[in-house]
Amino acid sequence: MLSPLWLIDLFLRILIWTIILSIVISWLRMFRVNLPYHNPVVRAIEDTADLIVRPIRRSVPAASGGLDFAPMIALIILYILRAIIRRLAMG
Repeated sequence: MLSPLWLIDLFLRILIWTIILSIVISWLRMFRVNLPYHNPVVRAIEDTADLIVRPIRRSVPAASGGLDFAPMIALIILYILRAIIRRLAMG
């Protein structure tokens, strides 16, 4: 049977990968790769990543030059949560 901590860890891994994929999508768009906004897969990835990144983006201003550190901060938070969950699962 699956433990609740394993399911939480899986959920956190999915969130981490959606943020990473969202970053890649934004880079591809920056280099003028045609990724349609109405594509359901792209939309799902961006919407899921925005659930985590948007609150951080509101509280952390963009750096000079428009560099957005919110996705990186979100990834760090999610990795810390995963480490805590793994410790709980082992203990």
